[in-house]
Amino acid sequence: MTTGELVSEETVVRPVRWRLAALKRVPVLPMAIITLMLLAAILANVLTPYSPVDIALPKRLKPPFWEKGGSLAHPLGTDPMGRDLLTRMLYGARVSLVVGFLGLLLGGGVGAGLGLIAGYAGGRVDAFLMRVTDTALSFPIILFAILLVVILGGSLLTVVLAVALVLWARFARVIRGEVLSLRERDFIAQARIAGSSSLRIILVHLFPNVLNTLLVLLSLQVGWVIIVEASLSFLGAGVPPPTPTWGSMIAEGRDYIASAWWVSFFPGLAILLTVLSFNLFGDWLRDALDPTMRQL
Repeated sequence: MTTGELVSEETVVRPVRWRLAALKRVPVLPMAIITLMLLAAILANVLTPYSPVDIALPKRLKPPFWEKGGSLAHPLGTDPMGRDLLTRMLYGARVSLVVGFLGLLLGGGVGAGLGLIAGYAGGRVDAFLMRVTDTALSFPIILFAILLVVILGGSLLTVVLAVALVLWARFARVIRGEVLSLRERDFIAQARIAGSSSLRIILVHLFPNVLNTLLVLLSLQVGWVIIVEASLSFLGAGVPPPTPTWGSMIAEGRDYIASAWWVSFFPGLAILLTVLSFNLFGDWLRDALDPTMRQL
């Protein structure tokens, strides 16, 4: 066997071994939690017989089933209005995930598009877009989102828009950095010589090469978006009641921490597990998609 054949075989085998090793490190528990959260959001009206908004004062502040006075009819207890806590958490998962995915889709799409344009165009276009990006990054995120919600009024659409407006700059900065290095590669020069338009170069040659980075960014930002949405709801600037959200549920239970700890504890635990799971999944995805991270 010749040296060339050995090099060729090694070139093929090493990426395969790296991919297999990455698959073996799949974060099973975080992916299971994410799957459960998605199923809970989609099937909330099937998984529980209760309404998330109907008030039942005679049942107010019932403890979880394992405590004295608790019942399996309300396994996680009830809130100060007598509403089943588990039911409101299931419907709250729907709100958090909808805001997360729509906010990421809008903010990530705008940010990635501007990053591609800034990195490829360079010059004054790049300088202008990056100054706008720096300005957006300098604003206190929660304060900016609260101001926007107060101006436009609280609604699901407003929260999604607020999240997108504070999120796009993160994507623009990272994607622009990737494009700056890619545009100096030979395949971009060859595309220019072949007469490809700037739009074609961006869509056909640059975008596929930054797609891995974009996917990793999306996965890592899901948890951040959920925290922002929960913070807005906690402060009363998110989705208006009686729509259940995890942040508003924590706010409703803050006056009952000593006597009814479960009202705030379980929504907080849901936020913790969901955010941590998405972050761990994002870390794994980054290692799996980035060839510089392979250890073989």
